[in-house]
Amino acid sequence: MKRRDFINWVGLGLLASSLPVAIAACSQQTATPEAKSTGDGGWQKVGSVAELDKSGQLLAKDSPVGAVLVIGKSQAANLIAVNPNCTHKGCPVTWNEAGKKFTCPCHDSEFATDGKVLKGPADKPLKTYAAKIEGDSVVVKS
Repeated sequence: MKRRDFINWVGLGLLASSLPVAIAACSQQTATPEAKSTGDGGWQKVGSVAELDKSGQLLAKDSPVGAVLVIGKSQAANLIAVNPNCTHKGCPVTWNEAGKKFTCPCHDSEFATDGKVLKGPADKPLKTYAAKIEGDSVVVKS
């Protein structure tokens, strides 16, 4: 191989290997207003206080942190927030107010307010979130 050919191949290799970095640097990454943090350490808005107070539940299927089901009222000291998908087969769980637990209608799994499994066949807990009220918004944090 001639020196000129070798230098051409090395130059082409350097150019090709730096192309992904150049593309990433030139691309613009903008977040939608819903995906932006409230500026308080990763808290994400999932809905409004009015929505929560209407039925005592707020289901945000496409929130910035994923699917979230928030249970409670704005006057309550603590809110319950979980991923509403059963860890057994992914069916959406429902809140049982009388029993203070989440129930999966597909296979009757039950979960406590902290997401722990009370009754199988599910063997993994529901993912939980910290939740609070900020102004007229309900916000959660992973």
